[in-house]
Amino acid sequence: MGQGLHTVIAVAVDTKVPQAAVASKAALAPSRKRTSSVLLKIIMAVTGITLILFLYLHMIGNLKIFFGAEAFDHYAHWLRSVATPLLPRTWFLWIQRGGLTVAVIAHIASAAILARRARAARPVKYVHRPKVQGSYAARTMRWGGVIVLLFVIFHVLDLTTGTLNPVGDKQHPYANVVADFALDRWYVTLFYTLAIVAVGFHLRHGIFSAARTLGQQTARGERIARASALVLSLVLVAGYLAVPLAVMTGLVD
Repeated sequence: MGQGLHTVIAVAVDTKVPQAAVASKAALAPSRKRTSSVLLKIIMAVTGITLILFLYLHMIGNLKIFFGAEAFDHYAHWLRSVATPLLPRTWFLWIQRGGLTVAVIAHIASAAILARRARAARPVKYVHRPKVQGSYAARTMRWGGVIVLLFVIFHVLDLTTGTLNPVGDKQHPYANVVADFALDRWYVTLFYTLAIVAVGFHLRHGIFSAARTLGQQTARGERIARASALVLSLVLVAGYLAVPLAVMTGLVD
């Protein structure tokens, strides 16, 4: 009897140990998932800010077209010689393109993982989904991102490589831009406008989300973040659309 009792106690003790370990691991899993989600949101915020800075610098460069063909072409050629002789000619542009590509991939991948986790957290599909009380920009982030991605591919083939451009002369970027937005190529201007407006919506929501991710939590800070996001997105949209509109109206020819 005594020996049997000791055996039962030993078995009971042995079976409790792995159960406790399993429970401990199960408790740690949500915590680790929350930590990785926070890290993904930070990656989205940092890469988003990097891409925004590039968009503004690129917009400023585009606006040089209003100073004439010579000034615009000089600026375009200068970009190819940045950091020379420290770096061979055009290397700076390729390093920049590589960095931007990494930022875009990281931004999209983080967004996709977070979206998948959000869906997994709500495995039961409702028969009737209540209307989401979110901004229009937030609800259009997904398709807006797809439009922007397609536009970037077209833009590179059009004005970077010259493959789809009517002129395609790397020595005369001004002529490429003017030919690109000519009246008979209205569909290019329309696609460009649609993509830039999508960028504006994406930017408006993204700046506000990045501010929250990086620590902004107060009511006053939220108002400032919303206003700043709106102003910055409007400035960007206006700056980019100024070029094709100027070409179409004959202000730039």
